[in-house]
Amino acid sequence: MGSGLMGDALSSEPRAHLFDLQQVVHELADVRQRWRIAQKRSREPGGRELPSRDALNDILNGLRGALFPMRLGPPDLRQESEDFYIGHTLDAALHALLGQVRLELRHQQRHLVGGGIDEAATEQQARERVRDFAHALPKIRELLDSDVVAAFEGDPAARSVDEVLLCYPGIQAMIHHRVAHRFYQLGVPLLARIVAELAHSATGIDIHPGASIGAGFFIDHGTGVVIGETAIIGQRVRVYQAVTLGAKRFPTDDNGHLSKGLARHPVVEDDVVIYAGATVLGRVTIGRGATIGGNLWVTHDVAAGANLSQARSREVTASP
Repeated sequence: MGSGLMGDALSSEPRAHLFDLQQVVHELADVRQRWRIAQKRSREPGGRELPSRDALNDILNGLRGALFPMRLGPPDLRQESEDFYIGHTLDAALHALLGQVRLELRHQQRHLVGGGIDEAATEQQARERVRDFAHALPKIRELLDSDVVAAFEGDPAARSVDEVLLCYPGIQAMIHHRVAHRFYQLGVPLLARIVAELAHSATGIDIHPGASIGAGFFIDHGTGVVIGETAIIGQRVRVYQAVTLGAKRFPTDDNGHLSKGLARHPVVEDDVVIYAGATVLGRVTIGRGATIGGNLWVTHDVAAGANLSQARSREVTASP
């Protein structure tokens, strides 16, 4: 009863007595201003300057439904209405995407290029990128179909391809990655990274949108998988939970800043299997058909067809 009375007493007080709202607002404004000065950003009038994570999440939900309408679309959708639903959904999702692409292109010109904004050129570029992405959707669907089949055929616990699509976190991550990778290729890397991080938050699978991944990719279980930006993965590759395809070292320039864009992640050729907990670092090549056992630390090339285990790792690992 005591806690209830205290709650009633607090709720009856004027809100202004609880804290100095005006002071907090002014102090937050000061912090923002110091940040903008430190980042050399001017305060400009107008609306939002950066793409929205919430908007991208809504767009992704629409794209998921348009790609797989009878499985990831609305629960009351009938097959005879598929094309109408897809057309309506894509129209809304792609127009929303156009707004987000505009924001990123404006951001690139304002803060990365450092010049003024050519509104007409920005609009044309945004429309071209969204148009190119729209025409890539059939190919994205084909790649995702191959991922679903790979998961079904590679997991004896899978009872159907529908179960795989609806339930497997690896497939959810790949839906996001196939979309994000296309954004990355189209020159909107911030949108791509937001999409990738939406999947990371939901699944625990962290795939940089720059990673190139071939058809038939299967992530079993998935939690803790990390795949770096410059990784190249062939066809019909399978990885298990807690696998890392990462960088071994981070070169710096003459000023001590990290060098960006260097090829620093592994190349994994076709038909490779990498078991749980394995860590593969650096620009090494895992040859076609090789198997990497669990909990291994691999920093050198592995020959095609090799079967690398803890007991045999020295025997089958190539020299640097």
